[in-house]
Order: sequence, then C-alpha cells, then structure tokens
Amino acid sequence: MSVRVQVSAKALSLALALSAGAAWAQEASPSFKVVSTQAEKSQGGDVSPQFKPVDASTPAVAPAAEAPASAAAPVPAPAVAIVLNPQQSAMKAVLDGRLAERGSVQQRRFREAIAAFYEARQYAPLWIADTKWNGPAQSAIARLERAGDDALDLRGAPIPALAGKDLAAIAAADVGLSESIASYARQATGARIDPLSISKEITSKPEIVDVARALADVSAAADPGAKLLAYNPQHTGYAHLRDKLAELRHAAPAMAQTKSRIPSGPVLKPGMRDQRVPLIRARFGLVPAQDTDDLTYDTKIAAAVADFQKQNGLPASGTLTARTVDALSEGAPERLEDEIIANMERWRWMPRDMGHERIEVNIPDYTVRVYRGETIIHQARVIVGKPQTPTPIFSNSMQFLIVNPYWNVPPSIIKKEMLPKLKEDPDYLKKLGYEVIPQKNGSFAVRQPPGERNALGWIKFMFPNEHSVYLHDTPTRNLFANGKRAFSHGCVRVDQPFALAEIVLGEGWTEERVKGLKGGGERMVKMPRPLPIHIGYFSAFVDEHGKLQLREDIYGYSQKVKTALGLGA
Repeated sequence: MSVRVQVSAKALSLALALSAGAAWAQEASPSFKVVSTQAEKSQGGDVSPQFKPVDASTPAVAPAAEAPASAAAPVPAPAVAIVLNPQQSAMKAVLDGRLAERGSVQQRRFREAIAAFYEARQYAPLWIADTKWNGPAQSAIARLERAGDDALDLRGAPIPALAGKDLAAIAAADVGLSESIASYARQATGARIDPLSISKEITSKPEIVDVARALADVSAAADPGAKLLAYNPQHTGYAHLRDKLAELRHAAPAMAQTKSRIPSGPVLKPGMRDQRVPLIRARFGLVPAQDTDDLTYDTKIAAAVADFQKQNGLPASGTLTARTVDALSEGAPERLEDEIIANMERWRWMPRDMGHERIEVNIPDYTVRVYRGETIIHQARVIVGKPQTPTPIFSNSMQFLIVNPYWNVPPSIIKKEMLPKLKEDPDYLKKLGYEVIPQKNGSFAVRQPPGERNALGWIKFMFPNEHSVYLHDTPTRNLFANGKRAFSHGCVRVDQPFALAEIVLGEGWTEERVKGLKGGGERMVKMPRPLPIHIGYFSAFVDEHGKLQLREDIYGYSQKVKTALGLGA
C-alpha cells in the first residue's frame, strides 16, 4: 500500500534550502502538480517517493473565476505529488499523531517544526538503517545521555528505545530521537527561559538554533555528539562553572555530611565558646588543637571563615556574623548546585562571540574588567543600580568618551526627587547650580553643567542604547569603599575612570593626556574602534585562581531563574 500526499510549499522550500545540490531538489519544478491524498496499491514496492509530471501548459490550480485583465494574477506555488511507500506512510502517521497531541503553543510549534522537517525530506528515516541506530544516531545518543553535565533537562523529550522492527516502531523511534536532539540543541542555546520573563531590564537575546537547522547540522556532522555539545556556550566562564558542577556532584555525598545548615546564634570571635563550633569545624574539615576544647572558636576557624567570607564577597573579618552563617548554610551541596546551574543558564543569554578584546561588567560582583582574549588587562570596582532602579543587562559596543559631560537629568528623577523639593524651595535647583531649560510642550528639562560637582564626574563612556545607561565617573568616590555598592539609578559608576579611558582609547593615550582635557565644555573623544561591552549578572563564577566565587543575588534574578527551571522545589 502506498499513499499519495500533498507537499506544502513551506516544506518544499525547507527541503530545497537544506538539501542544496541534491539531485531530487534540482528536479522539483512547476512541472509537477498537487493531487488529492488517497491510498493506492503499490505493485512495485516503491522505496522512494515518486513525482508525477504533467504538461507544463496545464494550470496547477484551476481559477475560481475569471480575473480582470488588469489584475495581477498570483503565481501558483510549485506543485508536486508524492507517493509514499509503507515506511514513509508509517512515519507520516507518527508525525500526524504527534501533531494531534495536546500541549502548549511552544510544544505545538516544536512538533510542527519536526513534522515540516520530515515532510521536506519526504518522510524518510533520519537515524535508523536496517532497523538499527546508524552511526550519527549512536554518536548523538552518547551526548544526549550526558545532557545533565550541562544541566539540561530532556524529560520532555527522552531518548527513545529502539524496540521492535515493525514500521510504526521504527518511525516512532526515529521521530523521538529527532525530538531529543532538537530539544537538546534548543535548550543548550537558551530556549528554556525568555530573559524578559525574569525582568524587563534583561534585553539579552539568546541565539536559539532553529529546529530544522539543528537536525540538518547534527545529522550531517562528522561527529554529531561533538556538534551537539558545541551548542552549549563556549565561553571560559561557562566551562569553569560546568567543571565546578561536575566536581560538586562528585563530592556531594561526602559534603552532605559536613554541610548541614548551621543554626543562628550570637556573633562569634576567636576565644568564644559555642555549641555550633563543631558544625563549623566540620564545614571546613578542621580538627581542634590539642590545647583547645571542641566548643572553642579558635584562630584556625577564624582564618577559614575569613577565607570563606572573601570568597563570598563578605567582609573578610574572620568573625562569624549572621550573614556568614546564612552564606555557610547556603553552601549545602544542593543549594550550591542550583546556584551554579542558574548562572550557567544565564551564560546562554550572552552573545556567542563576545569579542577578543571586550569590556565585561558583572553586577553582583560590582566589578568591571577589560579582557584581551582570556587575559584581564584592567579591573576596577563599580557602583551599580539599586534594586529599585536596577542596571539593565545587555550587550553593546562602546564608541566614544565625553570629558566634562553635562548631566541631563532623567525625567523620572525630576518627577520623583526634584519636584517635591522644588515645591518646598523654588530656588532649590538654582542653589545647586542646575540649569532649567523650558520645553515647547510646557514642561522643562534639567541639566547639570560640567565640573567637579557634576553627578557624572569628569568623564563618561558612551555606548548608545535603548536603556540610556552608560559608564561614568562620580564625585562620590567614598562609596567605592563599601562592600555592597548598589547605589545608582541604573548607570554604572566606575572607579579609576581615567585608567579605563587609557585602555579603551589605546595607543597614543595615557591617563595624563585624558586628564588634560578636564575643564571647560564637553569634549568628545572617538575610540579608534568600537569595543564590545557586556553588562552581565553572575552571582557564581570561577576566579583567576580556580576558586568558585559566590555573590549576593542583589536583584533576585538567580532565584527567579531557579524557579523557572524548577530547581529547589
């Protein structure tokens, strides 16, 4: 029994695109027409679809009515008739069954993309030959079985078992493996979470691979498993977190015995005694000195606590504070694993090519770094947005600097902070040296002239963007001494701004030369070439010494990502 089916224009177009150079694709032309779907007996046991040629003068689609001579008649899509053999009919039946299943809009679109891919290749199996997995399938399955290494979840598209030799079982297994492979590829490239669902201030756009492209590329790859793995981020920061995840999972059974939650209690300093001390010792794998009882918080414990505090972005005092107790309890294996996975997921939102020389701002770490390859050539502290006015997360290109900048006060600050004070004192803005500029619509704009009191300091680094944020100097330099530096309205205030200017301007520029532009009106300095800048949010990362660093989730994004991924439930 064979089946004659219609092939949609979309599927034909997909087939032509993915099979450039294939003989059958070259033959597809308007000299074929669509016929009604019907079953017919196959006496020859056809193995491949058959095209039914017709006279080129025969219209592919009969007109419903005579059109006016002046009207532009639509050009009919190429029409083909395909006769399916039993194996292809079984494949189509499986795909039709998948499309009939209930599910979300995203699930339906995924199934439709799978079905269109198979339709474009005339419902031929992709992964099975002689009732067995072919070589590409075996390579891909080996990688799919290790999806957990990259914290991917294939429960929605599990690896199918190839059980049975009947056509229906073979078709179901082939389609099932395609679903697993496409699901892996799309998850690896960031399809699980829309960043905007975490915050409207996250406008990073994951480069999610298309279903058809993934299936075509993986099946044609010399090493399909390696091709699948390469869909995950290739950044060093991601790779280091992936390695830490593997280390943590390997050590988890032993860690679980020593990293139980530590109860709250009074602040502990060296020499004090407390019932929690044995738990703290166990947490760091310490044993008491011979002349110290088991309940004494000694200098060895204090040193270990200080190292832990430094690693977690806390003041490294060695004193056991309430914040330190909370951080120690968060260090339980399952919580660490969730935190690492949430940060790995955020790496999927970053551009795959971040640039050889680039600027990276890490909001929870309050740091800006300039990289050349994987080498840090400049690093400085930054001040970021408050939780109420968070610094947005996105990538752009820094293009120029402005020395002696005006500060054009954002309307939100005028409305929320300046207008209430103006009602109390009409001369408020004048006393502070601000300029008020009437607007045509009856409102007014406010700006602060250049100078040492200017809110932007002496210099700002520009990368025009939809958020209207930038990096800049600040007159309130004392705030850089704080461990937690979330004080701004969204822009990023930079410590050592003239050192950063020297780096980004390149040859011929020094700090002193840039400082020589201070004073007077605005001076714009174009960079020799745009420099990629990435403002990211990584509360877990591996430092240059190979140590896992944890930072406070100041905007709550990590928790939202964990919830979206179903972690910690």
